[in-house]
This record gives sequence, structure tokens and C-alpha cells, in this order.
Amino acid sequence: MAEWTTLGKVFIGLGLGIVVLGVLLLVADRIPGFGNAFSWFGKLPGDISLKRDNISFYFPIATSIVLSIFLSLLFYLIGWLFRR
Repeated sequence: MAEWTTLGKVFIGLGLGIVVLGVLLLVADRIPGFGNAFSWFGKLPGDISLKRDNISFYFPIATSIVLSIFLSLLFYLIGWLFRR
């Protein structure tokens, strides 16, 4: 049963992290200079954006690659810290 307790703690930690990130995103516009800090995110060269009469299509390829690299490094560092 110890593995279920550990998994429960991981889910609680992830949930709290998501709540903190959500609150930061909500108040980001109220902090001077912080709201525009990530305005480039989602508008990188390589992101596909098509706009026609009644249809718009957006596929963020470059943003997905940058986010994937960042998250891979983050999870690698977290895993490295727990292995020590």
C-alpha cells in the first residue's frame, strides 16, 4: 500500500502546481512588465497560421518543439534530483 500513498502525494503535488500556475497566469496581466514577457510564445517562426473568409487554422509546430525541449529538460532535472 505504500506505493498508493506515494502516488497520492504525487497527484496532490501536481494538482497544487497546476493551481499555482493558473493563479500566476490570471495575475500576470496585473504585474507591470510580466504580462508581455511571454507574448512571443505561440507566435514563433515555424508556427502555421492560415486565415480565410470564415475559417482560421493555427498549428504551433515551433512552439510545440520549444515546449517539448523545455519540459524534457525540466523532467530530466527533477528525475536527476530524486535519484541522488
